[in-house]
Amino acid sequence: MGNPKAFLTIPRQEAGYRPVHERICDFSEVEQTLNTSDRKLQASRCMDCGVPFCHWACPLGNRPPEFQDAMYKGKWEEAYRILSRTNDFPEFTGRICPALCEKSCVLKLSMDAPVTIREDEAAVIEAAFREGYIKPKQYKRNGKRIAVIGSGPAGLAAANQLNKKGYEVTVFEKSEYIGGLLRFGIPNFKLGKNIIDRRIKLMEEEGILFKPNTEIDVKKLPENFDAYCICTGTPQARDLNIPGRNLKGIYFAMQMLAQQNRILAGQTFSKEERINAKGKHVLVIGGGDTGSDCIGTSNRQGAASVTQIEIMPKPPVGYNPATPWPQWPIVLKTSSSHEEGCVRRWSLASNKFIGKNGQVCGVEVEEVEWIPSPEGGRPTMKPTGKKEVIQADMVLLAMGFLKPEIPELPANAFLAGDAATGASLVVKCIAGGRKAAADIDRYLKM
Repeated sequence: MGNPKAFLTIPRQEAGYRPVHERICDFSEVEQTLNTSDRKLQASRCMDCGVPFCHWACPLGNRPPEFQDAMYKGKWEEAYRILSRTNDFPEFTGRICPALCEKSCVLKLSMDAPVTIREDEAAVIEAAFREGYIKPKQYKRNGKRIAVIGSGPAGLAAANQLNKKGYEVTVFEKSEYIGGLLRFGIPNFKLGKNIIDRRIKLMEEEGILFKPNTEIDVKKLPENFDAYCICTGTPQARDLNIPGRNLKGIYFAMQMLAQQNRILAGQTFSKEERINAKGKHVLVIGGGDTGSDCIGTSNRQGAASVTQIEIMPKPPVGYNPATPWPQWPIVLKTSSSHEEGCVRRWSLASNKFIGKNGQVCGVEVEEVEWIPSPEGGRPTMKPTGKKEVIQADMVLLAMGFLKPEIPELPANAFLAGDAATGASLVVKCIAGGRKAAADIDRYLKM
C-alpha cells in the first residue's frame, strides 16, 4: 500500500454522468471519467484489507487491492496484467457491472463510501488499450476443435479461454452481429458498440473464428468438433397474458432495445416495423435494469411521458436490515435513466390492457399488498381492490426472462452463462464461460 491512510483524507469521487439536457439528445455513453491524477487518488483509498471482501464478492475473483495498488503507484501495465488474470473483458464489466465488489468493500460498511473499484477497473483497461499493452498473441495449437454456440459474454469468455489453451475455436451466432446480450440488449448509452468491436477484432487476430448469421439447433450440434460450449442465453422473455394482450403497441423490452441498437448500427426499418416512443405515453412494466434501459431509450426517442411500474413493494432507501453488509443490498436503485425523467410506482399488478381501434391506450392496474410468510419464505400477494387506469400509447414488458429448457446433451457438450443459470449478470456469465472452458479442457485431457 502506497498510502494506508488515504481513505481518511480522500473522499470517494465518482466520475458521474454527462448533464441530462445533453445526454438525452444522443445515444453516446452517459458516464464520464476522471483524469489520471484523480483516478490514482481514488485507487489509493483501497486499504488492502486483511480479508478482502471485494475479492470474495466478485464472481470472477478479481483482486482489487492488488491492481489498485499498482494504479496508485503509476504501474498501469502491471495493474492490467493483474486484472486480466481473472477478467477477460474489464472493458465490459467496468461499464455495466453493478459492482458487487463495491457493496462488500469495508469502506461501504464503515462510511458508506466504498472504493470506486468498477470505475478504476475501466480506467485500467482503457489505459492498456491506449498505451499498447494489449497486443494480439498467437498460441500453440493442440489439434482439437471447439464449437461455442452463442456470442454473448459467456460465449466470448469461453472462446477466449479455450483459444489461449491452444484449441481451435469457432463461435456460432444466430444474429447478424457478434455480441449477444452485449450487442443487442444493452443500450449504447451504457456500452458503446465500438468497445465490443475492438475486443472482437483482437480475438479474431488471435485466431478465433466467428460465424454470425448461423443458427445452431442444440439438438443437432455441428459435426467435426471435439467439444461444444452452449451459451445461448435466455431468449424467451416473460410474457403478461392478461386481457388485451393482442393490442398493437405492446412490445417485449428486448424488441425495442435490439431494434434501436440495430438502427444505430445503420439498419433501417419500415414505419410499420419501427418501435418508436416519440410523442407517446410509455408504460414500462418491470422494475429491473431492462426496464431502466427502456426508460432511457424512450426518453431519447422523444416520449411524451414515461411511467415505470413494479409488482413488488418499493425497496428501502439507503439501508435494508434484511440484506446486511457484505451481502448485496436490496435497496432502492436510481439509474441514470431514472434521473432523465420518469414516474416510478410500486405494488401494482396489471389486470388488463385497454384499447381503442385495436391500439393500446391504457392499462388497468390494481394496488397489491405483500403478506410476509410466517415460515420466512416467499410472501403472499393480496389484491386490495384499489384499481385505476394508467394512460399508455406504448407498453414495454420488462419482466425478466424464462430459463430455457435444454435437451439432454452429449458428454462433450457443456452449458455456460444464462443458458445454465437463467437470467443473470454479465459478470456472472463471464465467470460461467471461464468455468466451462476449464471443464472442457479437463474433459478433453482425461
